Amino acid sequence: MSARCRTTCAASAPGSRDRSDAAGQRMIYGIGTDICDVRRIQDSLARHGERFAQKILSDAEYATWLARSQRWPERGRRYLATRFSAKEAFSKAIGLGMRLPMSWRACEIGKLPSGKPTLVLHGALKDWFEARGLRAHISVTDETDYAASFCVVEFDGKNDL
Repeated sequence: MSARCRTTCAASAPGSRDRSDAAGQRMIYGIGTDICDVRRIQDSLARHGERFAQKILSDAEYATWLARSQRWPERGRRYLATRFSAKEAFSKAIGLGMRLPMSWRACEIGKLPSGKPTLVLHGALKDWFEARGLRAHISVTDETDYAASFCVVEFDGKNDL
């Protein structure tokens, strides 16, 4: 999932079963985007406390959120908002929304040593994703009031969807 796309990706025709071109290049399976109002995350945290973060974040993300929130609460809120937004964007790109096997905690937003965000999938979601030969790219950003994410999911054309 963290490998970079080495070929130019292009969308296939609607309804096409073979999403790979003649050269076997990766094709776009789906695109998702999301914007999250950090103030809504703040309101949810005020209403539900840490339980809200535990519902959205994987164990590793939760540990990072706790550390950031203790040092600087605003950074913690923005961290949670970017993870919420990224998971929403990913769920749209794979076409499932928040339906199984997609779940908040099965989708983790990690980062490579370079700082580039990457998706780490767990359990049934990981199995579903790998069985389809998919690969994802995620981008996250945040400002004072908003967090936004963009996700592109590629299909290798080897497996029948």
